Amino acid sequence: MKCPHCGCLESKVIDSRQNIESNNIRRRRECMACQKRFTTFEVVESVQTIVIKKNGTKQLFDRQKLLTGLMKACEKRPVNAEKIAAEIEAELHNSLRQEVTSGDLGEMVMRKLKEVDDVAYVRFASVYREFKDIETFIKELNEIKKTNVD
Repeated sequence: MKCPHCGCLESKVIDSRQNIESNNIRRRRECMACQKRFTTFEVVESVQTIVIKKNGTKQLFDRQKLLTGLMKACEKRPVNAEKIAAEIEAELHNSLRQEVTSGDLGEMVMRKLKEVDDVAYVRFASVYREFKDIETFIKELNEIKKTNVD
């Protein structure tokens, strides 16, 4: 890192702090030549995830779209949709997959919702799996009931 005061290329890191929201790292440095201190910011590069829709079209992963679906499913429920969206987004980025199908994404959401709230899970599943009639709905409810008893 080049010192802004004297131009020396050697410095040492005194302090590092990660800002999770803006995905950057703030570093306080001290120049080895002039001993003056300066701050640098490092931005972590992330690979953009592409979502492959059911009809074959592709679009960039949109956290806001995910959050909107989660908020509808979690409305008036004691569930932190923001936290679930962040967990899913982190899981996608950590997997280093450049592409994910909308089906895989939907399954990730349902798995997370099933862990935290059955009602939110059924709400999301009814839209995601396109329940056509009450029988499908009842079948899903019975599956949940069976797993909760076991």
